[in-house]
Amino acid sequence: MAFLSKKNREDIETTFKGLKKEVALRYFTQEVECRFCKETHELLKEVQGLSSLIRLETFDLVKNAAESARFGISKIPALVVMDEKDYGIRFFGIPSGYEFSSLIEAIKLVSTGESSLSPEGKSFLDKLEKDLHLQVFVTPTCPYCPGAVILAHQMAYYSPKVKADMIEATEFPQLSQKYNVYGVPRTVINETGFIEGAASEKMVIAKIAEILKS
Repeated sequence: MAFLSKKNREDIETTFKGLKKEVALRYFTQEVECRFCKETHELLKEVQGLSSLIRLETFDLVKNAAESARFGISKIPALVVMDEKDYGIRFFGIPSGYEFSSLIEAIKLVSTGESSLSPEGKSFLDKLEKDLHLQVFVTPTCPYCPGAVILAHQMAYYSPKVKADMIEATEFPQLSQKYNVYGVPRTVINETGFIEGAASEKMVIAKIAEILKS
């Protein structure tokens, strides 16, 4: 079964004409005990087929333990979007529904290097002294979630001190419970704080600064 309609494929192919360099989609899966691994793999294969600049590489979480450890993958389905460099851009869970746009934007970001981060945002990231881990909890039906994910991924792409994960909340209920995720988007910042809702770049940076100082 195809995930993408003819119109979807045509729109994405048009978008992908602007890609400038090859992007690697490193996908981590396993044959058993993974609710949406098969569907995620099929979706990624469809995306790969829309541009010669997209390379899909598939790894088994257990059988390819060295690769899993190298990229810090401990839960599946998981996706790393990168080129020759790993920017810390991660997807955990199927990027479907509204969240599919986050995947397309991550591919564009890595291929073109173009982001919408403000000069003030870049300046803040340039001055980071501590590592920053952003975990953005989402659901496929949330129209406000992609903006939070895209912002987090742009921060990770820009700064080597930042890692950013999209986490599909319903696929990882234990994590959602751990971080008290009752609404999305919810961005967990370095395990110790969070910001909820579709916050602006300025608001997210202010919250990060507050948490890093504590």
